[in-house]
Amino acid sequence: MKAARRPAVRLPPLEPFAGALEPDGDYDGLEFGAVDLTGQDGAGARFLDCALTGCALDGTALPRARLLDTVLTGVRGVGTDLAEATLRDVELVDARLGGTQLHGAVLERVLVRGGKFDCPNLRGARLRDVVFEGCVLVEPDFAGARLERVEFVDCTVKGADFGAVTLSDVDLRRVAALEIARGVDRLAGAVISPAQLLDLAPLLAAELGLRVVD
Repeated sequence: MKAARRPAVRLPPLEPFAGALEPDGDYDGLEFGAVDLTGQDGAGARFLDCALTGCALDGTALPRARLLDTVLTGVRGVGTDLAEATLRDVELVDARLGGTQLHGAVLERVLVRGGKFDCPNLRGARLRDVVFEGCVLVEPDFAGARLERVEFVDCTVKGADFGAVTLSDVDLRRVAALEIARGVDRLAGAVISPAQLLDLAPLLAAELGLRVVD
C-alpha cells in the first residue's frame, strides 16, 4: 500500500489582491483576504503561490483554471465551477462548498482538511496523492474517475458514487463513516478494514446475486 504524498506549500510574502478576476488572468503571490468573488469569471486563470482566505465563491467560474502551490482556507460557496481545472500542491482547509463542479479536473498532491462538501461532482476526474482528512463528503460523485494513492482519514463519506471508478492504492480503512450508494463492485484497488467489510457485506452479496438466509 503506497501512501499519498502530501503537499508541502511554503508561501512567500504575499501582496493583497485588488480588483476582479479575469478570464486567463495570471495571479502570482497574492493574498485574497475575505474577497467576494461571487459570480466572477476566472476561466483559465492561473493562481501560483496564492492564499484565498474566507472568500465567497458562489457561482464563481474557474473552469480550466490552474491552482498551484496555493492554500484555500475557510472558502465558501455554492456552484463553484472548477471543471477541468488543475490543482497541484494545494491545501483546502475548513471549506464549505456545495455543488462544486470538478468533473474532468486533475488533483495532484492535494490535502482537503476539515469542512463540508455537498454533492461535489468529480466525474471523470484524476486524483493522485490526495488526502481527505476530517471532512464531510455528502454524495460525492466519483463516477468514471481515476484515484491513485488517495487516503480518507477520519472523514465521513455519505452516499458516494463509485460507478465505473478506477482505484489504485486507495485507503478507506480510517474513514469514520462510509456509505456507498453505487459502485461497490468497483472497489478493487482499495483497502478496507474487517469492520468495513462486514458493513459492506449486504451490498457485496446483492452485487453478486447471493441470497443470505437463515
